[in-house]
Amino acid sequence: MIVTVGLLAGAIALLAWGLYRNLPYGKLGIVAWLQTLVLMLPWLVVFGSLSFGIAINFAAVLFGLVFSIVAYIALGRWLRSLAVTAELPLATSGRSELEQATPEQTTAAPPTEKPSLPPEDLQAIQSIFSVDTYFATDYLPYKGGVICPGNLRGEAKAVHQQLTERLQAALPDRYRLFMVPNSEGKPMVVILPMTTEPIRSGKLQKLAAVFLAVATLGTCLETSAILQGFSLVGNPTAGLFQRSLPFALGLFGIAAVREVGHWLMAKRYQARLGPPIFLPAWQLGTFGAMTRLESFLANRSQLFDIGAAGAIAAGSVALLLLGTGFILSPTPQGLEVPTIFFQGSILVGTIAKLFLGQQLQSEVVRVHPLVILGWLGLIMTALNLMPAGQLDGGRMIQAIYGTKTAKRLTIITLVVLGLVAIVNPLALYWALVILLLQRDVDQPSLDEITEPDDIRAGLGLLLLFLMAATLIPMAPGLAGRLGIGG
Repeated sequence: MIVTVGLLAGAIALLAWGLYRNLPYGKLGIVAWLQTLVLMLPWLVVFGSLSFGIAINFAAVLFGLVFSIVAYIALGRWLRSLAVTAELPLATSGRSELEQATPEQTTAAPPTEKPSLPPEDLQAIQSIFSVDTYFATDYLPYKGGVICPGNLRGEAKAVHQQLTERLQAALPDRYRLFMVPNSEGKPMVVILPMTTEPIRSGKLQKLAAVFLAVATLGTCLETSAILQGFSLVGNPTAGLFQRSLPFALGLFGIAAVREVGHWLMAKRYQARLGPPIFLPAWQLGTFGAMTRLESFLANRSQLFDIGAAGAIAAGSVALLLLGTGFILSPTPQGLEVPTIFFQGSILVGTIAKLFLGQQLQSEVVRVHPLVILGWLGLIMTALNLMPAGQLDGGRMIQAIYGTKTAKRLTIITLVVLGLVAIVNPLALYWALVILLLQRDVDQPSLDEITEPDDIRAGLGLLLLFLMAATLIPMAPGLAGRLGIGG
């Protein structure tokens, strides 16, 4: 209860702080703040009510969520029209209450000497700028390339495309053009040699990926065995192995589907991904896998799509398995589950109530194994949707709101996991995984100024909502009203 009240108070304080920061921008600032308000309002109402045991009609929740997404999109279009009327650069008139990214490429203090690149290259680079696209005011050397401070004179997406085409025509396949926010959040052009690439996985990382995939399959087998009332550790007989294998393959398969989703979306954008590093876990079988980007993306929308694709793929499969399992339940051959367990998730508990009804008032219920398989898949997907680092949720937040906000939410997520770890050691383990392996945000895209469209922002809201609904338990009062738990 204390944690819940603290989170609600923090959300309200964040809204108040955002309004205070946006007031100097007039109507633009107010509309941008309203976007944040409609994003957070369903969270405040739903989770605040559920945490205090106040029952909410399920249809009303869906209506509120749909209304929030539609309102967010409408406000976004209004904001863009206001930006055009006010003759402000579209790329810098967005969510002003949420600070834009300042990638590592732009934070180093540039030296004052002349650029070290060849004079003919510098002359060619200078020729790509014009007063109607981007007016460069200086040329500062940086990592074999050049930083070009200046003023954006058009819409960021179109200008970036024009400058990139001119650069390729003048210096084919030699330099790559980035448009990133400077320390003040204003667009700035950085041009780097094509040889500047993200670090790629070596043989050691690939061997580790294979080893961890095998280890993850092993933990999935043991999780399957424990759920069926036995253990393979110290007793790996062929019969027990065969009994454990189907469920284990299903659990590993959900994690694999998530990686296939990432890979297919990356292939669509011709982006390179490192090998998936599966994360074994005794409690769940697997935490999924972490995958690093090994090439630069064209824009932030691509980062969002790659992050969301894996979550949507795995989450859809898990929900399908969960629903199918409930349809086949109760069954005499099923797994005996105490009904109080369904209080452990708002989402799963609500779905269980829809399918099992009054049967949840007994102490135990025999459910089809697909229920447990789908539930574990949802937990794995939800953990990776947390807004932290290079998790799916972290990538979506970085894409929508920028690098600075993504870094701050990573810290907040780690703090929340630390508090939850007091009652659930699983949270501590996951926090350590994030802290040691995935706390850093992804490298900037070539066009770091243009934000994803409002449809992607709405989809991100929906996915984060489902993440929270999966991981947050029901309040005892609400569970009692719904008749969940004997």
